[in-house]
Amino acid sequence: MIYTITLNPSIDYVMFTDQLDLGALNRATVTHKFAGGKGINVSRVLNALSETSTALGFIGGFPGDFIKSSLEASSIHTDFIRVDEDTRINVKLKGGNETEINAPGPTIQAAQVDALLNQIKALSQDDFVIIAGSVPKSMPDDIYATIASICATQKIPFVVDAEKELLTQTLPFHPEFVKPNKVELEEMFNVTINNDQDTIAAARQLMALGAKNVLVSLGGEGAILVTETDCYKAGVPNGKVINTVGSGDSTVAGMVAGLEQHKSIEACFKQAVSCGTATAFTEDLATSAQIAEIINNVTITKIEGK
Repeated sequence: MIYTITLNPSIDYVMFTDQLDLGALNRATVTHKFAGGKGINVSRVLNALSETSTALGFIGGFPGDFIKSSLEASSIHTDFIRVDEDTRINVKLKGGNETEINAPGPTIQAAQVDALLNQIKALSQDDFVIIAGSVPKSMPDDIYATIASICATQKIPFVVDAEKELLTQTLPFHPEFVKPNKVELEEMFNVTINNDQDTIAAARQLMALGAKNVLVSLGGEGAILVTETDCYKAGVPNGKVINTVGSGDSTVAGMVAGLEQHKSIEACFKQAVSCGTATAFTEDLATSAQIAEIINNVTITKIEGK
């Protein structure tokens, strides 16, 4: 079973306007409410790829009820831990440019953290864990490392999609892959990335610290996958970018689904990039039909290796 962990879920309230005037009255043309949070997004796209997963994390109040019922209505398993305060509601404003306002999230008590860790300790090497997204301020700063340590001890393969220290603290425990974007790589190593070779060099620094593989998303320029022996670059088709929220999470879902389906590494990478691209071209997350439409237009080129 694949388990996604979202420590700080949200309702993502997406509002589209013809144009956005800060400091003035704006009227939305369309609004959507989605069960959000990076791990939850991964579960939703795994579902589109016919892969079963269980969503773990913390939920509270009526926003938590909305998230749980939304996922279960789509036949996605959940095993959330209840907390006292409300799950956060994040606002995404789409009016020419994208503006996001993310709430901080509820307080998580120590006993609730322990309950989540006990859930992970009950898993086995036949399972797969995805740790993704931000951490509420009330939780320990090293919670990602703690979860990664449990996975390593239990021999549970795991993937990390998070920023800066949240990512780097897991590397000694050897995640199957990590998925930074170009800007995150630049910030991690205080470098400027100008070309593919710069990207590969930075990715290999993450591998030297413990990551088994590194998938770097490059937005409209595609993505690069660096493995122990090879490097691949994905080219993506042109299209109208509607909503980039969840694109990286969709990429993670496509890669993990491919690994679970025992596809070749190139096929996993192609599916991953197709999922991310399909999400960018739609208002919500990619559907199975949208992924199938995109995948034949994604190109994979080996740029290093035999």
